[in-house]
Amino acid sequence: MRHVRLLITFAVLSAVALGLWGSPVQAQGDQLQAVAPALVVFTRYPSQVVEIGQQVDFDLKFDLNSDTPQAVQLRAEDVPEGWTATFRGGGRIINAVYIDPEADSSPSVTLRVEPPESVEPGTYTFSVVATAGRLSSELELEVVVQDRTPSSLTFDVDLPTLRGSPTSTFRYSGTLRNEGDEDLTVNFFAEAPEGFLVTFKSVGQEITGLPLEANQSKSISIEVRPFPDVEAGTYPITVRAAGGDVEATLNLVAEITGQPELRITTPDGRLSGNAYAGQEAPMKIVIQNNGTAPALGVELSASQPSGWSVEFDPPRIPELPAGQQLEVTVKIKPAEKAIAGDYMLTVRARPEQGATESVDLRITVLTSTLWGVVGIALIAVAVGVVGLAVMRFGRR
Repeated sequence: MRHVRLLITFAVLSAVALGLWGSPVQAQGDQLQAVAPALVVFTRYPSQVVEIGQQVDFDLKFDLNSDTPQAVQLRAEDVPEGWTATFRGGGRIINAVYIDPEADSSPSVTLRVEPPESVEPGTYTFSVVATAGRLSSELELEVVVQDRTPSSLTFDVDLPTLRGSPTSTFRYSGTLRNEGDEDLTVNFFAEAPEGFLVTFKSVGQEITGLPLEANQSKSISIEVRPFPDVEAGTYPITVRAAGGDVEATLNLVAEITGQPELRITTPDGRLSGNAYAGQEAPMKIVIQNNGTAPALGVELSASQPSGWSVEFDPPRIPELPAGQQLEVTVKIKPAEKAIAGDYMLTVRARPEQGATESVDLRITVLTSTLWGVVGIALIAVAVGVVGLAVMRFGRR
């Protein structure tokens, strides 16, 4: 009986020992399974769309789970007939790349795929195979080839019609777009009526042309300057942008509204007059409108010497039509103590819309005749007094 108990105890202890030893082996097996060496090749954009005649570049990345660096061999499989596939790294064509698992990042490798010129639109697939000893990884890639978009130019403008005076600069803000797949060198041309100057600007610089990449747009400023003598009216202007075999046309309109042009003169053309100190002297001036539009709300003013007063009759001209004139009376009163001599008086005419016109008048201040008579009388009295004195005292 005692022997039987010993056998049972031994069996139980043996079972426990086997259980304790079995768990570490299983755990060790799981650990070995988790750190098994592996190689992965991948790219962020495995499917790309291109147009006929364009090449494709795939940026390849590598993940090597290994304790030692490995030389990874590269090859492209199932490449479509007529296509060329090359691996590039460090500026050269390569067939392998050295991967160090301890490095911060894997080397940069590019797979360049070049379709033939006769390629048809469609979807083409192939694969990249990377091997390092017994490790291997395969990456499926796809290229979708589309027909080339024909060259096309569009030229748009925000406001095709602008209004202003002959002294205005008409600025049109346009946008030029290259809607094709080819880079273009675009030149600009303008057809404008006689008396207009057209210039093109980009980023503040005057240009006659500019490069425009595929699917690119640029802002263009079109400046139209009329000559000052251009008559009021509506003027069409045609602008063309030409590049290669394509061009875009833009139709603009400049509306010249006309502008008043004032001139100040006198009925006889003499810009001078006389006045007596302290006395009001009227003088006639003529306001002429030689412009192409009515002068509205013309205000009359003057700059005169200190102590002088100047008034206009009328002081304001409500409207002076183009090609007409109006006579105005200027009432000039020099200062009471003005010394005889020449003085300058500036007369101005300022319309609501248009430039201010001014003219200088020379005013000669004369001595009053009353003081002359008084002076002569005083002289006569003095001469008489002297004469009487001589006669009286001379007899003695």
